[in-house]
Amino acid sequence: MDIARPDRARNRRRKRILFAVTALAAVALITIALSRLKPAAPIVENAYTGIVKRGEMLREVRGNGTLIPEEIRWIPTLNAGRIENILVFPGAAVKPDTILVELSNPEVEQSAFDAEWGLKAAEAEFTNLQVQVESQYLTQQAVARTAQANYSKAKMEADVNRELAKSGLIPALTLRQSESNAEDLAKLNEIEQERLKMAPKSGQAQLAVQSAKVKQLHAQLELKRQLVNSLKVRAGMDGILQKLGDLAPLQIGQEVTVGANLARVANPTRLKAEIKVAETQAKDITSNQSASIDTRNGIIPGHVIRIDPAVQNGTVTVEVGLDGPLPKGARPDLSIDGTIMLERLTNVLYVGRPVQGQPESTMGIFKVQDGGKSAARVTIKLGRSSVSTIEVLQGLKEGDQIVLSDMSSWDAYPFVRLR
Repeated sequence: MDIARPDRARNRRRKRILFAVTALAAVALITIALSRLKPAAPIVENAYTGIVKRGEMLREVRGNGTLIPEEIRWIPTLNAGRIENILVFPGAAVKPDTILVELSNPEVEQSAFDAEWGLKAAEAEFTNLQVQVESQYLTQQAVARTAQANYSKAKMEADVNRELAKSGLIPALTLRQSESNAEDLAKLNEIEQERLKMAPKSGQAQLAVQSAKVKQLHAQLELKRQLVNSLKVRAGMDGILQKLGDLAPLQIGQEVTVGANLARVANPTRLKAEIKVAETQAKDITSNQSASIDTRNGIIPGHVIRIDPAVQNGTVTVEVGLDGPLPKGARPDLSIDGTIMLERLTNVLYVGRPVQGQPESTMGIFKVQDGGKSAARVTIKLGRSSVSTIEVLQGLKEGDQIVLSDMSSWDAYPFVRLR
């Protein structure tokens, strides 16, 4: 028969309870331990690194741009008119007297015709005035001669009467009459002689007035003729015709206004580079600094000739004069890359420029350790910068290796593993 053993069942329950309590305690301890563990360092693959060096650092800035002609001329209209003919099209070589476009304007032509006949009338009037002045001078000469003859006759008569009066042959009254008549004719002779002297000056003054009018009309005619000639629009310089029309191409029959730009001509043999440099990098650029222009078909040496004082869209325009011959294929509006040398720094600590490295700033960066297996974040101070290098002021020493690629995704981690 079976014998009841209550103590054995009680022991089994105790063991089960003890096991459960132990398991719960272990789980709690493991949870607490895991919560206190630091997260594992993330893995960074294919990180681009650079080594800190000491020596000479060449400071440069770089920008993109185009080649532009040094000599560009827009050709405006001097008259309003209608386009009758287009003789040359963009891309053609032109000379100063090459006719590009022919215009028509009946009012300009009629104005020149009227000015020509106005000049002819003034010239005829000038010729007629010359004849009149000569005739007036001859008339004055005759009047002066008559006055002189009358005076001489009266003087002679007065002299004769004076002798006769001394002999008592004529009364004193007759003598006084002849002397008075001689004095009057003497004064009249003086007046006429003065008028004769002034006659040439008076004639010259009249001719000068008419001559000035003729010259004025002649100048007006020349201006009108120039306006007529300007209806044939010429290039005005040696070069290449770049454009016909300003905002839209010209069309035959189109009406154009005074001062409208009809064509643009440029000299393709004299080019300069115009590059856009970021405003943060342009502060150290000065005139005459050395530069090199990459046309993708050759590199041309040059120098800075102008710096635009205005900033547009975050860039500064810098013009570079070319000091070397142009390579084949160089032409206006060709895309180029320009590099400007700012200065040479000697015996400085420098490294390849990190993606987010800015000059004169402090930043956190990952320094490679453990033979390239990991990297730890350090704080460094940067100085002057170049296109691909930057000066290191604090936080690194010669021979250190740092990560140059973008590490902004791991800013929250003090360490990373490299792979």
